[in-house]
Amino acid sequence: MHFEISRQALLSPLKMVSGIVERKQTLPILANVLIRVEGELLHFTATDTELEISCAAPIESDFNGAGSTTLPAQKLFDICRSLGDGSVIQMNQEEDGRALIKSGRSRFTLSTLPAEDYPSSEEIQTKLSFSLPQQSLKFLLSKTQFAMAQQDVRYYLNGLLLDIRADNLTVVATDGHRLALAEQACEIALEAPEQVILPRKAVLEVSRILEDNEEPVQITLATNHIRFELPGGITLTSKLIDGRFPDYRGVLPAHNTQLLTLNCVQFKQALNRAAILLSNEKHKGARLKLSNNLLEVSAHNPEQEQAEEELDAEYQGEALEIGFSILYLIDALNAVDTEQAELYFSDPNSSCLICPQGQDKVKYVVMPMRL
Repeated sequence: MHFEISRQALLSPLKMVSGIVERKQTLPILANVLIRVEGELLHFTATDTELEISCAAPIESDFNGAGSTTLPAQKLFDICRSLGDGSVIQMNQEEDGRALIKSGRSRFTLSTLPAEDYPSSEEIQTKLSFSLPQQSLKFLLSKTQFAMAQQDVRYYLNGLLLDIRADNLTVVATDGHRLALAEQACEIALEAPEQVILPRKAVLEVSRILEDNEEPVQITLATNHIRFELPGGITLTSKLIDGRFPDYRGVLPAHNTQLLTLNCVQFKQALNRAAILLSNEKHKGARLKLSNNLLEVSAHNPEQEQAEEELDAEYQGEALEIGFSILYLIDALNAVDTEQAELYFSDPNSSCLICPQGQDKVKYVVMPMRL
């Protein structure tokens, strides 16, 4: 196998596929990327056995030989990235199995592993297939993925729920202390609602490769897998998490009648200043005190240091005092893209519902904490 390709044409697909390659692997070949020359295309595939991504790049040279091999993904990417703009890269597979990479006066010899030993992707039996504009899916993921759990023993929380209905796609994440929900109206041909849990790593990789445009992403569901196909021959296939996601609609507060409306940026700034005194605390808790058109934010640490802020706000409900994690509040407010945020309360022991002003398609729930 041999090929010649420009640095720029090689760098983009390598960056895309090398993102899922783990630094430490149980199987040495999983640290490699599968490269295959077919006609005028150079195909790339990387996998960690749970997640697979593949893409292709056009080869402009006429002096290419069909074949396939696997190369160390990170080393190949680093070599390509280190070469100058406008470089042309040649690769030849030597008789001893190693690969010779040349560009200008630079030469690199890399070890290879046989392409036939590379884990092959499973054939999936399609249950459901539909498409969305890339920017719609990117929006849904960006508004919710921060609330996913990390390495929770409740494995079904370490991912993102896709609740698929004929007229609506709802995406939900929760770590048991907070919940993020975003929904998008769409038309999907299905007989009954479907729910699947997308693993954390797949969520991050899909978010990374989605573009903010109207071009479609084709989503295919199978019993244990999900596949995303993007323009340009980009395909990402992931195993699904087998588990039952919590009833998220039951978590959404139903009787939060006391509404606080305030400037989102000013509120975040006040919370960040209060968090300065809690830099050594694992649980950074802030106390919110609501009164007539006024919000007081306070925090204190074991050294008896205290931070207090007062913010103008729209609030006509009963006086209320309640504690929350500063970090959870800031995460939710960071995902609010309107100038004003709406916070709904009921009592000091109930969760808070946060929404962008005038929108009901994005919701955040934060549980209170005792201070």
